[in-house]
Amino acid sequence: MMRVIYLHGFASGPASNKARYFSARLRAAGARVEVPDLAAGDFEGLTITGQLAVLERAAAGEPVSLIGSSMGGYLAALYAARHPEIPRVVLLAPAFRFARRWAESLGPAAVEEWRRRGWMAVFHYGEGRERRLGQQLLEDAARYEDYPDFRQPALLFHGAHDDVVPPMDAEQFAAAHPNVRLEVLDSGHELLNVLDYMAERVAPFLAS
Repeated sequence: MMRVIYLHGFASGPASNKARYFSARLRAAGARVEVPDLAAGDFEGLTITGQLAVLERAAAGEPVSLIGSSMGGYLAALYAARHPEIPRVVLLAPAFRFARRWAESLGPAAVEEWRRRGWMAVFHYGEGRERRLGQQLLEDAARYEDYPDFRQPALLFHGAHDDVVPPMDAEQFAAAHPNVRLEVLDSGHELLNVLDYMAERVAPFLAS
C-alpha cells in the first residue's frame, strides 16, 4: 500500500482544508495517509528542526512520499534532500527562502523587537485565534538552505497570484531542478480553487 505523509502549513494543523481534502482523495485511491501535527502541541516553541523531527518520527525511515503545503512544502523539500529513501514529493506553494523572506517582510525593527521580547503574536488559522510565537523560529530557520537540493521526482504547484510566496521562487527552483515539474495555476497562495485539478495529477503521480 502506498504510504503518504501530508505536511500542513505554518499556523495550520492536521484539520486544514487541504489536509482533509488530499487525505480523502488519496485514501480513496488506496493510499495510507498520515497528517502529523508539526508543532507537536507547542506552537510557541516552533522551529524548523523540531518539525523535521516530527516528520522523521512519522516516516520512521520508510520510503514514504510527501505532500507539503507552504511551510510544509519547504519542510518536505528539506527532508527529501536529506533522505534519499523518499520516493516522490509534491509541493504546494512551498515556502522557499523561509527565514530570509520572513526577515525581509517584517523589517529590521520588527525582527529586533521580536528578539528583544522573545515572542510575537501571530494569527493561528488552525485555531482561529492569535497565538504567541517564539523568536527561536527565525534563528533556527536561518540554519537551513533557501532551496533544498533534492533529486527525487516532484510535482510543484504554485499560484500565479500568490502574495505570500512569490511564484518566481518556484520558477527559479524548478529551472535548476529537472526532476521537478512545475505548474503555475490561476490561484493564490491557498490554491483552494484548484484542488480537484491538482488531485487528478497528484494521485497517479504518487502511485506511479
